[in-house]
This record gives sequence, structure tokens and C-alpha cells, in this order.
Amino acid sequence: MVGEATVADFAGLEAALDEKRRAVDAALPALLRPGVPEVDAAVAHSLLGAAKRVRPVLTLLVADLFRLEARVVLPAACAVEMVHTASLILDDLPSMDDALLRRNRPACHRAHGEANAILAAFALQNRAFELLAEGWSGGPDPQLRAALARELAGAVGETGMIAGQARDLSATDRDIDFATLEFIHSRKTGALFVATAAMGALAAGASAADTAAVRAYAKNLGLAFQIVDDLIDAVGAAAEAGKDVGQDAKKTTFVSFSGVEGAAQLARELAQASQDALRPFGARARALRELALYVVARRR
Repeated sequence: MVGEATVADFAGLEAALDEKRRAVDAALPALLRPGVPEVDAAVAHSLLGAAKRVRPVLTLLVADLFRLEARVVLPAACAVEMVHTASLILDDLPSMDDALLRRNRPACHRAHGEANAILAAFALQNRAFELLAEGWSGGPDPQLRAALARELAGAVGETGMIAGQARDLSATDRDIDFATLEFIHSRKTGALFVATAAMGALAAGASAADTAAVRAYAKNLGLAFQIVDDLIDAVGAAAEAGKDVGQDAKKTTFVSFSGVEGAAQLARELAQASQDALRPFGARARALRELALYVVARRR
């Protein structure tokens, strides 16, 4: 079973994650297209600042699992980060969460105005799919890139992140049951985690069975990640989290539903389920197994 762990227990994993994070950070600026200066500034503010890059790093870790070179899938991983960042910009808007902070800096609409923030979100999402459509040197063929685009679009659309966000907004100031809570977060957070991992497997030409195992891993990982986010929101500090905390006070969360210890236990159980899904891969899935534990141990 997954036990208690702290971030200090994962020095080796952190070094590997940091290497992949740096690769994403180095690739992102060159993948952007210059346009209107005020929108470009809003895009850069949100995309190019310090960030964990968990989702694109997950794509690269799955590629490693299938022995696929990073250069083949790195632009696709960056497309994932563009879509994720666009979702954060929209989530922070006054009509959504009305956040002050994101990634240890003012939320995009606070720094660049609401109109430019919305345009930046659209610019990022459009660029992500343009990148997948146009391809890159040494990358997948057009048919495979189309499959990657479908995977990412499904995660973003009305059966994915949009569905989760809409249901989350409608749940403000009212009680919801656990099934509804799981619906919200399996789509608002989990859908992109699943797509992110699946894109690494698809790019590597993994079998249907291996891709399904990776999807199961990522589904549980995404929910564990969200529960820890709820814990950070409930008991953390904004300076440590890098974003506003206490934003969920008017919503039912895993913490308000299960209590702090109950939510922490559920996160540990989901991390265990993530690890269990990786059994077909044996020792070569070590980094992904450790990532599941690391996600539960994190404090920001």
C-alpha cells in the first residue's frame, strides 16, 4: 500500500522531472507565433513563467516508458501545456473563480486586462492545435498527429474539461453528492491527465492494451492530484501554493466532503490504484510509479 511520504523522499525523481521541465521550458518560446503585442504579452505572462509542467512532463515520462525519444513527442507535450495554460487563464476570470494569483504572479486578467486574457487563452488553444496539425521535424506522421489532436480535443471539449468546469460553477453555494464531485474533477482535471498520458502512448505506437493501462494510471493520478489541490486550498498558504487559496470555500470539495484526513487517505488510495495499473510494465514504469507518490506528497 502507498504510505506516508514527503517530497524529500523523491530526490532522484525530482531531478528527472526537472530535466523534462527544463526541456519543455526551453521549447515553448520557439513554438509561439508573434502576433498582436498586447496579446503576446498576456500569452507570455501566463505560459512562460515558472510552472510545474506536470502534464507535459507526464507525456514525456510515458514516452520514456515506451522508449520513444523526447524530440518525437516534445512539441505535442508543449501543445498540452498551451491548452492547460489557456484553461487556467479562463478559470481565473472574474466570471469564473475571480482569482488574484496564478503561478506566483498576478492572474493574467489582473496583469493584462480581461479582454487580453480571453484573447490569450484562445491564442494558446489555437496554437496548440495548429502545432499538432502542421507537424515538426522528426515527429509523427499526419495520421498519428490527427489522433493526438483528437485525444487533446476530447479532453478539452464538452465531455471533458468544459463539462467539469460548467458543473463546478453550477455547484457553487450548494451541496452536491460524491458522484457529482467525482464527475466534476474527473473531467475538469482528470480528462487532461488522461489525454496527456495517452498522447505519449499513441505517439509511441503502443498497443491498445498498453494504452488502456496508461489511461487507467492517469485517471487515478489526475484525481489524486485534484484532491491534493483541494487540501492545499483548504490548509495551505498562497505563497507556498503559488495561487489563491480558500477559493473553494463556497464549493463542495473532497476536503469538505471527507475531511482533511479522509481526503488525504483517498489521495493515497488513488495513488495506489495508479501504481496498480502499471503492473504490466514491470520495473520500467518506476518513474511513473514514483510520480504517483510524489503527487500525493506535494505541498504546492
